[in-house]
Amino acid sequence: MVRRLFERIAAPVRGLHQAAYLLAALTLASQALALLRDRTFAHTFGAGQVLDLYYAAFRVPDLVFALVSSLVSAYVIIPRITGMDREKTRELLSESATFLFTVGGVICIVIGIFMPQFLALLYPSFIASPAQAQFVLLARLLLVQPLLLGLSGIISSVTQVHRRFTLFALSPVLYNLGIILGTVVLYPRFGLPGIGIGVVVGAFAYLAVNIPVVIEAGVVPRFRLPTFATMAPIVHNSVPRSLALGVNSFTMLFLTAMASRVGTGSVSVFTFAGNLEAVPLALIGSSYAVAAFPALSEALALKKHDEFMKILSASARHIILWSVVALGLIAVLRAHLVRVILGSGAFDWNATRLTAALLVILAVGLVVDALELLFSRALYAARQSWRPLLYQLSGGALTAILALVFVTLPAHMFLAPLANFLKVGDIPGTAVLLLALANIIGQFFLVFLSLIALRGVAPGLSRTLLRPLIDGSIAAVAGGIAAYAVLSLEGGIAPLTSLMAVFTQGLVAGIVGLAASALALYLTENEEFRIVVNALGRLMRSPAKASAVLEPSAEEPVQP
Repeated sequence: MVRRLFERIAAPVRGLHQAAYLLAALTLASQALALLRDRTFAHTFGAGQVLDLYYAAFRVPDLVFALVSSLVSAYVIIPRITGMDREKTRELLSESATFLFTVGGVICIVIGIFMPQFLALLYPSFIASPAQAQFVLLARLLLVQPLLLGLSGIISSVTQVHRRFTLFALSPVLYNLGIILGTVVLYPRFGLPGIGIGVVVGAFAYLAVNIPVVIEAGVVPRFRLPTFATMAPIVHNSVPRSLALGVNSFTMLFLTAMASRVGTGSVSVFTFAGNLEAVPLALIGSSYAVAAFPALSEALALKKHDEFMKILSASARHIILWSVVALGLIAVLRAHLVRVILGSGAFDWNATRLTAALLVILAVGLVVDALELLFSRALYAARQSWRPLLYQLSGGALTAILALVFVTLPAHMFLAPLANFLKVGDIPGTAVLLLALANIIGQFFLVFLSLIALRGVAPGLSRTLLRPLIDGSIAAVAGGIAAYAVLSLEGGIAPLTSLMAVFTQGLVAGIVGLAASALALYLTENEEFRIVVNALGRLMRSPAKASAVLEPSAEEPVQP
């Protein structure tokens, strides 16, 4: 029975839309756990110093991961092992894993030694707190995570090439379970380092779920000294990806460091809002980007440029449509979302309002955040690895400059009108809104540059994206108006004095809003909506017999 269950979970999914919807469903489970994790944080710590310290420490391994672990990332490995025989695949994975642990281990050790000085430079007020020792120990413990996640990236390339998307999507579920374990069980005993131990446990589980696939494929990595002939082209193509991730991580580190200077709790609410925005981003953007990447790589490897354009355009149109629809509902239901997910225990009303205001700002950038995930993969599939780096540098630089300019402007010129518009003008710490605004402007600029670059491999792509943007906007307005009308009606029926009342009101308004959006898409005869309805129907009737909307260009090889 266990074997049959595993075979069903590990079964390949070949259609683009079926894979995207399966990934979205499993990502929803992962994001539900992530939200449970955040609710646990909010209830236990509130938007205060302890959580500020945890999120600040977490930005350090994020940067290390981007700069070290992604040197041998799946984005570069997947196009190389597609169609490669078993022995060559094993050699490539083995040398990549050895290179990662050798180079990454040395860098993590050095950073760990100088961690107190590094944290003092970034967060002077945090390092001077009574929790300094635990803060430093936590940051050092978290340095184990980049190595484990880096190895996960190497072996998960096999999982993705074989289109074992169910196993791939289970990884973040286990990762979040580890963090929840650390918070609930280990924190009361060990303090902040206990959460760090939970993160390491979750990262190990993230790695372990991919191991059965590499065993089945016969390509389990082993210690093998890296050779210049094998690693040079991988590192050469990975460096731009690594640096691009590094720029993004550095940008977030910079914004976090600025938020730490705004006031206590600012880092927490900024991170909470980002985590909430990450839910639709993962469901919409990541699902299509992950599902499309192997097919995009394969299409270009076989020189099927028309199919590359077809897959990229289809993915981008769906991302735009559903991101815009999500924006309409988030804008109306933002307060209910934050109250239901985070409004518990030590998380007070001011923190709830400020997080909701941040969420609606970040939601405006949802469509470009999601498109950036897809477009960067398209450029990597086209072997244009340096372009995403240049665009990340441009977008990151613009974000940093705007953040510095925004926070130095007199409050009455920009901050006060923005805070009043979002109905948080009467609470402290609203300067953090400017950091979120600077970030999404930088992302818009990044995606604009990516669209220009893709004209060379996908000419006419931008023209295909106008219709879903218009249809999505119509659906978002219809859904937003319907949800707001329901909220107004319900407000006079039952007071929002309990979690169940808030949840029920938001749920009913959300369902009505979704129904109104669906009706609008039906009336506009939106093609993407029709595809979703048909594909989901086939997937629910019989996943094994579901025919692909966009079939892969060729059968997957028996060995990677």
